[in-house]
Amino acid sequence: MKIKYQYINFELTEEKPKTKVWSCRNNNSGTELGIVKWHSAWRRYCYFPTVQAVYSQGCLDDMSAFIGAAMEEREK
Repeated sequence: MKIKYQYINFELTEEKPKTKVWSCRNNNSGTELGIVKWHSAWRRYCYFPTVQAVYSQGCLDDMSAFIGAAMEEREK
């Protein structure tokens, strides 16, 4: 799943048998901001921050869109 976003990007870092893990990175600096991975308690992909950061509405919209696409792919 390759989608281009304005402020952040997601890089696949691990493929498990049923789920995947992506690194969420800042487009300008390349700094990892967090990861998106399966949260078994919620039975959904979720964002787990790795650094303290401030997110604009645009970044949050991008994260939401990415997680939505990951859920659609998993449900196929």
